[in-house]
Amino acid sequence: MPGTAAEDPRPSPDAADDDPAAPAPLGVSRTPTGHADVDARLERLADADHLTTDGHLEVYEDVHRGLRDALTALDARPVTPAHPGAGTPAPPQPYPRPSSPYQSRS
Repeated sequence: MPGTAAEDPRPSPDAADDDPAAPAPLGVSRTPTGHADVDARLERLADADHLTTDGHLEVYEDVHRGLRDALTALDARPVTPAHPGAGTPAPPQPYPRPSSPYQSRS
């Protein structure tokens, strides 16, 4: 008999819930760090929510590579002092000599 549920080729809405390999968002919140490069990589993690588990590796490797590059870029930036001499430590100063306990007091 046409039109019965047994002949319907479309999967039922519950069929996706029964498939353990189906993509399922983890619902992990991502807090912005304030660093644009890092925040962009963390947002890329959301792409894994829509992939099957065999697609996660590519996303994780991409995010890892991007975070590593962002850290490397931080190390490569020259440090510019806020004002001249700010990056140079002050020369050591001699300690003040205590007065001798044997000096005569008048």
